[in-house]
Amino acid sequence: MPQQIEIETADGVCPASLHSATTPSTAGVILYMDAFGPRPALAGMAERLADAGYNVLVPDLFYRFGAYGPFAADAFSHETSRQQLMTMIRGTTQTMTEADSGAYIAALTAAGATGPIATLGYCMGGGRALVAAAAYPDRVAAALSFHGGNLASEADDSPHRRMGSVRGRVYVGVAGIDNSFPPEQSARLAEALRTAEVDHMIENYVVMSHGWAVPDHGVHDAAGDARHWKRLLMVLEETLG
Repeated sequence: MPQQIEIETADGVCPASLHSATTPSTAGVILYMDAFGPRPALAGMAERLADAGYNVLVPDLFYRFGAYGPFAADAFSHETSRQQLMTMIRGTTQTMTEADSGAYIAALTAAGATGPIATLGYCMGGGRALVAAAAYPDRVAAALSFHGGNLASEADDSPHRRMGSVRGRVYVGVAGIDNSFPPEQSARLAEALRTAEVDHMIENYVVMSHGWAVPDHGVHDAAGDARHWKRLLMVLEETLG
């Protein structure tokens, strides 16, 4: 069963769920949520990783905004919830995530994940996973993004600009239908990773829509989800053991 914990950060207290590995393990995973917040679907994914032998932390990236949601997966279809979500996403900067991730790593370490860790993100969490890998290269052995958006945008804080600091492996699973990560961004990210000589793979999940890998999302695809788990567990096994 997951343990609900509170993590002290520079900006306050971040609620998180801690899912301990079902077998003794020093490997850890930080699961960076999608835009809809921590909820049973993400907890189920974390439990599956714990059953595979990893200590998993799922922090609430929106903790600075106080109580909210979680949102339903169709929240972007409704004007009120869409505006609230966009305010929270824009108000949670990559710089904040970089600083917070140090506290997340410390929490995982205190829970027994003293070895290498992986950062894993979905949707808005994909970019956070890459940023954390760049900020803490001595601990992050792998960074994985599934249907992550704006990984290589024109913004000054775009994750691709930090790839020169990454020392672990990077895996990016791209939704074939995703306006938040168009082909030009994919090419820009690939160039940044190659230039930085990062061990990486960018894989296109053809015909999958943004959100396909999260089970409570309206565009969830069972075959694509199974493929995502196969790749995810393969990378974790090869990098964390």
